[in-house]
Amino acid sequence: MSNQNWFKDWFSSPYYHQLYQHRDESEAFAFIGTLIQHLKPIKNTKMLDVACGKGRHSIALAEMGFDVTGIDLSFSSIEEAQYFEKENLHFYQHDMRLPFWVNYFDYAFNFFTSFGYFKTKREHDNAIRTIAQCLKPNGIFVIDYLNVHYTEETLQPTTTTKIDDTEFHITRWHDETHFYKQIQITDNNNFTPKHLYTEKIAKFSLGDFTEMLSYQHMQVQEVFGDYKLSNFDIKKSPRMIIVAKKVIK
Repeated sequence: MSNQNWFKDWFSSPYYHQLYQHRDESEAFAFIGTLIQHLKPIKNTKMLDVACGKGRHSIALAEMGFDVTGIDLSFSSIEEAQYFEKENLHFYQHDMRLPFWVNYFDYAFNFFTSFGYFKTKREHDNAIRTIAQCLKPNGIFVIDYLNVHYTEETLQPTTTTKIDDTEFHITRWHDETHFYKQIQITDNNNFTPKHLYTEKIAKFSLGDFTEMLSYQHMQVQEVFGDYKLSNFDIKKSPRMIIVAKKVIK
C-alpha cells in the first residue's frame, strides 16, 4: 500500500468499517446535537459534511431540517450513502483537495479527525482552501481534531480487538510530526491470512490550524476541548474543536 495514499485503500476497505463500526455513535450524535444547539443555524441552512464516510452524520443533520451535502474520497462509502439521499440530502464522491461548489454553503464540518492524512503541507492547505471557497462570506467552518499533547500522553502502544472472525492487532507510536497506527488483520474467513494497514495523522496544533485558516481568510472564533464543548486545555482536553468564520475584507 502506498504511504502517500494509504487512506484511499484503507478507508475503502471493509476491514476499516468493521473495525470502527463500534465507535460510540451515541456520543457522536450527542456532540452534533450540542454543536447545532450552540451554533443555532436556521432551518434549511446549507451545510457541507467534508469526509462524510457513509453519511451517518450527514443524515442526522438532514433530519434536523438542514440542507446537507456530504463529500468523501471513498467511492464505496458514497455509494452506500447515496441510498439515503432525499430532497435535502445529497452525496458526492470528491477529493477535498480539489475545488467544489464556490460560495454555496453556510456551514462546513469536518468531524472526528477526518483531516491530516496527506503527505505535504500544500495538500492540507489545498483542502482548507476548498472548504473556505465553498463557504459564503461569514460562513462557519467547524473542524474536530485530536489534541496533540493529550494524544501523546495517553497513547496506548498496543491493543488487540476481535470482531466476529477477524482479529485486529493495533500498534501505535509517534514521531516529531505524526501519529501512526499500524493495523495487522487476521481474517479466518479469508484465504490471505494477514492484511496490514498503517494510518498516519499529522500533528497539527492550534497554531498550525490558525495559520492555515487565516491564509484562506478564515478567523478562529472559538476552540473547545471535548464533545460537550468545554473550554480547550492544551494539556487536558482530548479534542481540539475549532470554530472559524470566513471573513472577506
